[in-house]
Formats: sequence, C-alpha cells, structure tokens
Amino acid sequence: MLQKILDLRKQLHEHNYNYYVLHAPTISDFDFDKLLAQLQQLEQAHPEYADPNSPTQRVGNDMDEQFVHEAHSYPMLSLANSYSTGEVEEFDARARKILDVEHITYTCELKYDGVAISLRYTNGALTRALTRGDGVQGDNITANARTIRSIPTQLHGNFPPELEIRGEVCMPRAKFAQFNEQRVEAGEQAFANPRNAAAGSLKLQNSALVAKRPLEAFMYYLPAHQPSDSHFENLEIARSWGFNVPPVAQKCTSLSEIYNYITLWNEKRHTLPFDIDGIVIKVDSITQQQELGFTAKIPRWAIAYKFKAEEARTQLISVDFQVGRTGAVTPVANLQPVQLAGTVVKRASLYNGDQLAQLDLHAGDYVFIEKGGEIIPKITRVDTQSRSLFAEKVEFITHCPECGAELVREAGEAVWYCPNSDNCAPQIKGRIEHFVGRKAMNIGLAEATIEQLFNAGLIHNYADLYTLTFEKLISLDRFGEKSAQNLLQSIEDSKKVPFYKVLFAIGVRHVGETTAKTVAKRYPSIEQISAASIMDLEAIPEVGSKIAESIKQFTKNSKNQERIERLRSYGVQLEVSEHEQTNNAIVSTALEGKTIVISGVFAHHSRDELKNIIETHGGKNASGVSKNTTFLLAGEGIGPGKLEKAQQLGVPIVSEEEFMRLIDN
Repeated sequence: MLQKILDLRKQLHEHNYNYYVLHAPTISDFDFDKLLAQLQQLEQAHPEYADPNSPTQRVGNDMDEQFVHEAHSYPMLSLANSYSTGEVEEFDARARKILDVEHITYTCELKYDGVAISLRYTNGALTRALTRGDGVQGDNITANARTIRSIPTQLHGNFPPELEIRGEVCMPRAKFAQFNEQRVEAGEQAFANPRNAAAGSLKLQNSALVAKRPLEAFMYYLPAHQPSDSHFENLEIARSWGFNVPPVAQKCTSLSEIYNYITLWNEKRHTLPFDIDGIVIKVDSITQQQELGFTAKIPRWAIAYKFKAEEARTQLISVDFQVGRTGAVTPVANLQPVQLAGTVVKRASLYNGDQLAQLDLHAGDYVFIEKGGEIIPKITRVDTQSRSLFAEKVEFITHCPECGAELVREAGEAVWYCPNSDNCAPQIKGRIEHFVGRKAMNIGLAEATIEQLFNAGLIHNYADLYTLTFEKLISLDRFGEKSAQNLLQSIEDSKKVPFYKVLFAIGVRHVGETTAKTVAKRYPSIEQISAASIMDLEAIPEVGSKIAESIKQFTKNSKNQERIERLRSYGVQLEVSEHEQTNNAIVSTALEGKTIVISGVFAHHSRDELKNIIETHGGKNASGVSKNTTFLLAGEGIGPGKLEKAQQLGVPIVSEEEFMRLIDN
C-alpha cells in the first residue's frame, strides 16, 4: 500500500510541475482530480503514511498559529538600486577593479515586484520557508508556502541533499483583478496592488485561506551548494529540479548587451502576466561573487536597475506639517486622489523646508507625482503654466503645529525641529513607539494602543510603561484580561533585552541599531557612556562628531537622566551582562592578524558562534576567499565556489576540529 501511495504522489508532483512550471499539462484537470481523490482516500485509510509534502496537503491547514521567527542560514540582503546607465557603469568599473579583470560576464534577470521568500529542502523535501524579515531572521511560513502550486514540495532530478533557494512570491495581474472583485463582492476591502495582496496572503495565519489565493513563486538564487560556478547555469539546473524559474534570464558579456536587455524588458514589462519594477544584474561567476563579497546590507556582486517610475498629474489641496519623535517637522502634501502605479495616491512627502522652497508650491497648484523607487509618493515638479495669478505661496511654518513652540534649525541641517520634546504630544508618543519596536525593546504595543494609553494619562514617557498594572489596563476600552496579561508579560520580558538594544531604544538622535551595538562594545554601561568625553566617543569606529555630540547632549539632559534611573529601578538592562561580556571579550591573540572565511554547516558550533570565537581570539571574519585569506574554515556542504577559489589561491582549508585545536593551543 505504501508503494502505491508513493507512486501516486510521484505522479501528481510530476503533473504539478508540468502545469505550474513548464505550463505544459499532460493530463486533464478531471483526470488530475481523480488521481488526487484516490490519493486522499488512501492517505485517510493509512494515516501512518502521512507526509506534509504530499500533493493532498496543498489545501492548507485550518490551525491558527502565530508565526515563529527563525534565523536565515545565510543573510537575506537587499540589492543596491540604480536608476541610470551611469550607475550601472560605475558598478561594473568597481567590480572589475576589485577583481582585477578587464571583462565580467553578467546574468540579467527580471526584478519581480513581489515578496521575497527563502526555501530550504532536505533530501528533496521542502522543510522550511522563511520571509525576508530583517535579513537576519524571518517569519516561518512553511505551511503557507506549501499551498503555492509553483513551489515544489518534492524535488526531482540530481539535487543536493541540503539545498536553499531564494525567490519572490507574486500575484499575477489578471488573477489579482479577479481576486479583488471577489473581495469587493464579499464586502471586503480591495487590495491596492498585487504586491500588497501577495504580502497580505503570506501573513495569513490560516493556510487554508492562503491556498485560495492565486499566488505564484519565481525562484532566482541559490545562496549555497551551487552545482555550477555559473549563476546562469544554476538557474537552468534549478529549473530541472522542479523550480519555477522563468526562462528569461540572459548572459551578457558587455554593457551594451545589458542595456539592450533593460530596454527590451522596459518596453515589454506590461505584456508580462506579473509586475516587474526593474532588472537585476548579477556577476555570473560564483567564485567572483564570493571574492566581491558583501557589505553589511548589500552584495557587491549585484545591482538592481529600477525602471523609471510612473508619473501622474494631480492638484494640491493643502499642506500639513507633521512632527516626528525627534521633533523633526515634515511637510506633507494633501492631493486630489489619483491613480499611480497600481495605487490611489492622496498624500506625498515634501521632506523639508528646502524641498518645499525649491518646488515653489502655491495653493491649488497642479503637480506631477511619482513613486520614489516605486514605493514612496513624491512631488517632482509643478505645472506653473496652470497656476492662478492670485495663488498664495506655501510657506514653511515658524511654530510647532502641535504645541506652539518656535521651531529651531541646527547649523548645516535641512530639518526644522520643535525643541519642546517633553511637552509635545507627537514627540512623546513617537519616542514610545520607537522604544517598544521589535529591534528595540520588542514590547507588543500597537500605535493605536499607545495613543489610548497616552490619552488616558497612563503613560507620558517610555519609563511609564513599567508602571502599568492589570487594574489600570482592564479599566480601558478594548482591553480584556488576556490582552492585559499579554502586554504586562511583554513588558516584563523586555527587562531581559540586552544593553545595546536598550541604548538604541531610548532614542538618542542619530544613534541607530548598529551604532548602539558599536558604542556598547566600547563602553558597556550607561554610566561609562555618560562619563565619556566627546573626544572619547569620536574615537569609536563609525561614531563621528555629530553622533558623539548627540550622545553627550542626551546623557547630560536631566530629564533623560531621570528616565534612565527609573528604567534601572524597574530592572531594565543598562549595562552589558556578564554573559555578554564573556561571549564578546578578547580572550586571546591566537588569531590576531588572521582573516578567516567560514563556509558550510558544522557539527558542534553554529556559524555565528564560530564568528564570535574568531573575533574573541583577535581574528577577522571575511565573506569571500581572496589572496588575503589566512584559511578557509570548512564544514559539511562547503560552497563549491569558495572551495575552488581556496584551492586556486593555495589558501589552507581547516576543519572545525583543527580550528578548535588551534584555539586551544
């Protein structure tokens, strides 16, 4: 019986591949449904042979579970964007200079306008699907991914035992239109565009509902275990395993070929059944990709050429002035609603006073808007020919629209600020929103709830969050026992958040997450940071004079000092814990002056643990093998490109056991 079940599954997987990937079905829908029903009956009769990757499981599961956050095996980075051929030329010149070559072969692909996804397969079976998340970790949406027909749950062909592949989940335009019509008929709100619909679908908690959404997945990159040193060939091979890789990629050996490809698809993009917003240009050689490596945010071996944004003409109704958490005042244009790139645009940011003055806006002007990077609406120019002779010029305000304080502008800055930080409501609520954010204290508080707590007089600053009680919360509208308990538990859990995140959370101007981590490494307590001089702070890598002065101003402010002392009294971490110090402290100089590249999966340590060991023993981590690499630390499933590069350059290859012996010695 098991063999019959396995044979049916194999047949159905093959038919799914023919239909959704090759678009060449070899069986009628009726016959497919008969086979599927037969398999369902057998699986119901023999539950001991259940398999989450069976074709019968495409309908999804009715269970409602919160998503689990999981770390990516390899960082899921964004691409650098370009909007001109000149920027593509600079990218090419920079890559050739680093590689010290005259010519580079590139692979050009379509840039799908969807939601990034990462799929993991073990022995050919889909075992995990993650969203991009923050690039380091994402939401586990495996149950939802299994419902997407163009994502194979079982591979075929000569695939590696461990495999990860990246791609994009999209909703084809025609199916999106039908889907939206159905939502409207059902009394539900329509989605603005296919990308939003795809993103919303993947975040549904009920995979049975996801199965009803017309989603497709297009795959475009293998981050490891590449079968070939050519990215283009890897795409072809991935297609043979069962992945939906559209046959539109093209190898280009010159800039002129790249430009021809860009021109071709810029003209043809509206004939595609799905949305694209540009072209991705990748160095084809995996070896060269690894040598070029990555920055903290982007790969140096790829760039996205974004198509010129669509433009629309509409009328300016008015200009509002919004106050942010730092006190920065931003002008925002209210517009006559207009359709632009699949969405209805009613507002557009004017950024700052200089931008407002440069546009020379007048009341009632007709303006041209586009989406910066196809995301943020912005006014690009004014139709002065249609302006009324009596129209009044729009001037930047002189006083805060919320509290009435006179605005100030620091030397060398384009932004006007409200200095009344302790009594200006948007600033107070904005700082609390920042404090509770996922990358900060990770407290489960929505913006509307913060507004409710603030209006009820329960919180006036972020320290007040730790004074909330069950009795206070339960007295508010929309707060039940469960929601009150969940919030209090989330606040309690925030007391375990490491110091560098607290430093980021308290909202020092110009101090982002990365800078906070760097500062906390050099000065591992709030007292040490407060005692440090501006010169001391400027000596920290990545901390310039502006950041140093901002930190000093923050720590000298008496009200900030009072809030910090309150946080201390509530048990918030205001210094690096002994555990963190032990993990991050330099324990030896065994690896001083050595540059090490890690590749593969290891038996006794995670890659992050090995990177930490390298740093705490004085070594330096690198992403790609080069002539400066001291050795390649290799685990199971080492990237073939890195291995080949190491062998070409004569770089020693060290196992996990040899590495640990080196450290011990």
